[in-house]
Amino acid sequence: MKSFIRWSATLTLVGSVLLGSLFGGSARVLALPDEQVMERLDNVPVFTLVDGEGSLVVATLSQEADALPVATVFISHQNAENFLRNMQSTNPEAAEGVRIAPVSLAQVYEIALAGRSEENPLEVAFIPVPQEVEAALTILREDGQNLEEFPGVPLFIAKSGEGENEATLTVLRGEEEVIPMYFSEADIQATIATLRETQPELADSVRIEVISLGRLIDNLRSSDNPDLNQIYLVPSRESVEFVRSLQERVNEQQAPNQQAPAQPNQ
Repeated sequence: MKSFIRWSATLTLVGSVLLGSLFGGSARVLALPDEQVMERLDNVPVFTLVDGEGSLVVATLSQEADALPVATVFISHQNAENFLRNMQSTNPEAAEGVRIAPVSLAQVYEIALAGRSEENPLEVAFIPVPQEVEAALTILREDGQNLEEFPGVPLFIAKSGEGENEATLTVLRGEEEVIPMYFSEADIQATIATLRETQPELADSVRIEVISLGRLIDNLRSSDNPDLNQIYLVPSRESVEFVRSLQERVNEQQAPNQQAPAQPNQ
């Protein structure tokens, strides 16, 4: 079930990108089944709004009769907190009982797939982290691309070499060699800093490139590039640490009270 909230038509979600638009081509041959796409997305926590019963809060952002409802998904918990505080201030009646809930990116993908139905249509809007968008634009402009806006949620990738010698940074995750794509520019810089200590000759040639999350998901669904099977999305430390602390609080609340044993009467 979804809980509908009608916000003002003038409300804008700065930097948002609609995930539903990725699913336009019904005749498209999928490179990876949706189940495998979700495996690539499952480890990434994102944040959305739910009501007191845990139902997804959905907004209509337009007064048009055919406007689709939109579920907002925040990459950053802090940005979600700021948005909810603003909502509580400007529209306290609509915000009553609304809270932030962490979900996996795979769950969002599943919601977007379900939103294609004619009976229950829904769009999913990703809200990127403004600082990461600025970092992405800086990288692209330094690479000669004159962009005013970044199309969606940026992912940062480390590469080296040029032309036929171009290589993408891979790391070992357990026994598996993966291609990490970072949601945080600071996190990929930390990885490169470690590389400078262990393999300085390689680190000197490393550069950071940017791709949008939307483009990646589109590629997962349509491209036959075998490298896509190696992709591992690296969530930001902020998101991971918040979800970990949340789980620790839940575990503490669920743990049985440890009572001291009764002392025998003297």
